[in-house]
Amino acid sequence: MSVPAKESNANPEKHGAVLLIDDEKPLLDLFAEALSPHFEIAMATSTREAGFLMHKRTFKVIVCDHLMPGGNGLSFLVDAREEYPNTQRVLVTGYMKPEMLLRSVNEAALYRYLLKPVSLPELMKTVIEAAKLYDQQTAAAQ
Repeated sequence: MSVPAKESNANPEKHGAVLLIDDEKPLLDLFAEALSPHFEIAMATSTREAGFLMHKRTFKVIVCDHLMPGGNGLSFLVDAREEYPNTQRVLVTGYMKPEMLLRSVNEAALYRYLLKPVSLPELMKTVIEAAKLYDQQTAAAQ
């Protein structure tokens, strides 16, 4: 009976939580499906909704779209850096201007940015590595 318990995601602290933010619900669902075997997933379709979720629980990683109606993902990640410095931040963007990407990395202290269309293996690798960095930083702080 211990084998099913090991494979279960019933314990939310087993792998930690990831917050996915995008105004495109089908993309959110796709990302959530790819990541759910490894993490507890929370989804938000706006930065406002994401802000509420962040006050309710701790997230190891935030994956946020850049441009959304009603909120800029980069601005949200800059604010998240201030309030939750250990949470790793990943920006998803369809824009490839190098100066914008460099500014984004610096302003929000991004773990990484992903260019659309994002491949699911790349997303999974990035989030798993970011979660490991979160674990290392929080262990070192204790």
